[in-house]
Amino acid sequence: MSDTKPLEPAADIGDYLKLGACTAVMSQPIMSYALTTSPSIGAQTWIGIMYNLVKYTAPAFIFGILYTTTRTTIADRSLTYGHYMKNMWHALFVPTIWWTFIYLLVMPQMQQVNQYHDLGSFLWHFINGNAAPHLWYNTMMLQFIILMPLFWAIGRWCGQNVKRGVITACTTVVIAALWLWFYDTQVFNGPHATDWYLFDRLFISFFIYGVFGTLAWQYRKQFNRAIMKWWPALVVVFLGTFWWTNHELFSYGFPISLGNAPYYKPSMTLYDLAVIGLFSALCLYQVKARRPFTKFVHKFAGFAYKAYLSNVFWSECLWLLFGKNLTTSNTWAGILILYVMTWCLSFASAFGLHAIWSRLKPMLFNPKTAAA
Repeated sequence: MSDTKPLEPAADIGDYLKLGACTAVMSQPIMSYALTTSPSIGAQTWIGIMYNLVKYTAPAFIFGILYTTTRTTIADRSLTYGHYMKNMWHALFVPTIWWTFIYLLVMPQMQQVNQYHDLGSFLWHFINGNAAPHLWYNTMMLQFIILMPLFWAIGRWCGQNVKRGVITACTTVVIAALWLWFYDTQVFNGPHATDWYLFDRLFISFFIYGVFGTLAWQYRKQFNRAIMKWWPALVVVFLGTFWWTNHELFSYGFPISLGNAPYYKPSMTLYDLAVIGLFSALCLYQVKARRPFTKFVHKFAGFAYKAYLSNVFWSECLWLLFGKNLTTSNTWAGILILYVMTWCLSFASAFGLHAIWSRLKPMLFNPKTAAA
């Protein structure tokens, strides 16, 4: 009899979703840059299609965060909210604070909607996500971290009781549908498109992905079995909703405005859920097959959030250095080169800053131990 113990999976569904979302989202600012160079109608068309293709990033990240956090914390009754928040403070809040300072002080041109002009407006931009184009997401995501007891309560109430899971899922769908109707009639196509823009970063807009991420772990046997059996149907949903989102975007005509492709539409919600399902199927297959790639995913997913925070900094630097001229002369070469370099620099800075801080921290806070 072999005494070899089975290997633990190197990655979970949350890891695949976090890394997949981070990798895709880095292309979005670059496509926005490219549209400012007045590309041809054909180039604009393909940019719009590519933008819709990667428009799953925020939902996938929220689903992934809630899946992994539920997996690692919900069974630990000894874990206090204070201890949990202390861990999250160091892992998520501190990097967010540092990068928000960098954007506001080093790259004030990246601010959205308006510019800060005094201490009060500086602090307001600091917390509302307007410091840079992508920081709205941090404002939204950190709400889920703060509200994690709500999702623990939902998961523990459901347990493995299928009836309660169905009730929770159906209630969540109804809440999401009402919110989408409200956002469409009052904000996106309504009278408050400019003064209620902060509604797009309220946690309720992504509530369905948080709850579904929690339920996916609580009912992992049923979820995994269904995903592996029905993934071909998810491909059909993916293709159908992808066509739907592109039809909606191009109905606004040219020049293409990426602002006409928001997350808060039935088409995009169904598309995002289909992509999440397909990423989950990919993870389950590769973990079962013990693919070495799972170790890469697990390692890089741990730095995905920090890489995400820095990606606009690097893409803006590259754009100002040579990207604008390159993209103006060759749209696709500019997009590809900027994207690859941004991804590499973002993850290099995430790993590098972590390594530097790991060496500095003992010297700064415990110099005797460091010297020994």
